[in-house]
Amino acid sequence: KERRCLFTLTGHLDYIRTVQFHHEYPWIISASDDQTIRIWNWQSRQCQAVLTGHSHYVMCAQFHPTEDLVVSASLDQTVRVWDISGLRKQNMAPVPAREDSATKLQNNIFGNTDAMVKHVLEGHDRGVNWATFHPSSPFIVSGADDRQIKIWRISDTKAWEIDTLRGHYNNVCSTVFHPCEDYLLSLSEDKTLRVWDMQKRNTIYTYRRDHDRFWVLTAH
Repeated sequence: KERRCLFTLTGHLDYIRTVQFHHEYPWIISASDDQTIRIWNWQSRQCQAVLTGHSHYVMCAQFHPTEDLVVSASLDQTVRVWDISGLRKQNMAPVPAREDSATKLQNNIFGNTDAMVKHVLEGHDRGVNWATFHPSSPFIVSGADDRQIKIWRISDTKAWEIDTLRGHYNNVCSTVFHPCEDYLLSLSEDKTLRVWDMQKRNTIYTYRRDHDRFWVLTAH
């Protein structure tokens, strides 16, 4: 088939760092240097929500694999967890015949209440480049310019740091949980990809590529 652009979503005011499709709903999430996160409906091609609160570039934003949550990482040195259950309820509700213009303007400027901050995770000493959820357990992993990888645990009421992994010699660009094995993978500007044992919390493999540069990591 012909590879062509189907449509363009506009609204961010600066560079866009990451995008991701929702696993169930017709949504796309985007993270931008304009310090916001946007959730778009790719069927209606409209912006559904603007998540504001970060005070520096938002480097990454991702949906939770099963729950109504979003995690974001920013150069403001924080990781934020957002509750988007209101957005899901709005998505399932009948479409109103006419939206009040004042409400629409307020939502466009200030964001709306369909996505609320649930937790703010503080602990990194420099900007955070990546954060993602565990596929099945209540954990988040984050990687930052402080060369550290942090593992966080979240519940309905609170979130807290449970461990810090050290070993990279430069900024950590990306880090993910392995979808099947009890491993953690990380990528750094020190030109290495590391595999960590989640039980022992140590490095079990290090792959070095001196003449390449990588930014994003995923695991099959």
